[in-house]
Amino acid sequence: MINFSEIKNITDEHWKLLLLADPSRDMVESYIKEGKIYTIMENRKILGIIVLVENSPNEIEIKNIAVDPKYQGKGYGRKFLQFAISNSKMLGYERLVICTGNSSIHQLSLYQNCGFQIVDTIFDFFVQNYEEEIWENGIQCKDLIKLEQYLN
Repeated sequence: MINFSEIKNITDEHWKLLLLADPSRDMVESYIKEGKIYTIMENRKILGIIVLVENSPNEIEIKNIAVDPKYQGKGYGRKFLQFAISNSKMLGYERLVICTGNSSIHQLSLYQNCGFQIVDTIFDFFVQNYEEEIWENGIQCKDLIKLEQYLN
């Protein structure tokens, strides 16, 4: 049985997952203080993690979402997004935002299949804000792609 649990104390296991989605520990530390952190678990095993941060009274953002590589491709990312959507609706938010890199091809596909639309691109965001180059799918991650979904 899958369940979602809010966590308050971050363990090394949680950090491994958080850093899968965002390789900058400094960046992660800057937003986890303000966010709510949830895990997706099955049979007492942590399968993934998600961080939701309020941007305004009307908007909440998925700042980090990661599924353990052993469990990727099994629908847990989609379940996490569905949880974030329903939880955000229940809390009265009008809009849910998620950002990713231009090289995150699988994530971009998943987010759009779950109802998110691309609304903005911040060119060279990752080049300007991360010390080390990020490569994914043979593509350098340079640009931040912002997607959003209206929840009404």
